[in-house]
Amino acid sequence: MKLAELIAADNSLLSILQRLNIRLGFGEATVEDICTRYNISTGLFLEICNIYSFRHYQPHIEALTESDVASITTYLRTSHKFYSEVCFPAIHNSIHSLVKELDDVNRRLIDKFYDDYDNEVTNHFKYEEEVVFPYIEAMQAGGDIDDEAYHISKFEDNHSNISEKLNDLKNIIIKYLPEEHSSALRFNLLNDIYAVESDLRKHSLIENKLLIPLVGIMEKKNGEDK
Repeated sequence: MKLAELIAADNSLLSILQRLNIRLGFGEATVEDICTRYNISTGLFLEICNIYSFRHYQPHIEALTESDVASITTYLRTSHKFYSEVCFPAIHNSIHSLVKELDDVNRRLIDKFYDDYDNEVTNHFKYEEEVVFPYIEAMQAGGDIDDEAYHISKFEDNHSNISEKLNDLKNIIIKYLPEEHSSALRFNLLNDIYAVESDLRKHSLIENKLLIPLVGIMEKKNGEDK
């Protein structure tokens, strides 16, 4: 299939191209052509596309290999930057505008929920950037990994779904803020929250169903090689 046709069928896949650093202007190139050009396996590219296109898609790693781990971590890092520099600043600006119209009680309530969520997201990303990804990269580079120091199961056991934490904030905006406050602003804010919530669910799916199992295979192989 031509990549342009794939994008025409589902324009939400444009964000995947951006995060995989695939530039527009690819003409009549097929999906396989582009994957070869950008050194991304076709299997991984299609898995990510399916995650974004089909709401209940459950990814599997049968078509993937250890070599895909580097592309996955690159994708996740770029996603972190996208959330931190684009999505969350837009939500924060909308919340800042909204709370100007609220009384002190509701203002503090909204601010607290968002600040708590923002801190959780920051810590979530920081842990991955400073602990998980360097561990994976060291193992890929063939470094001497101390099995007792870290294991991907630690990430799996403590991996929070940061998209779910937005539910309370959404419910407050939908159900409990007084009706007289700006309806247009609240609708726009909710649209932004729903969009990033959906994207974060897919982000977590890539981590849980692709990255963690593949790293587990690498760890097992690393242990057998010692």
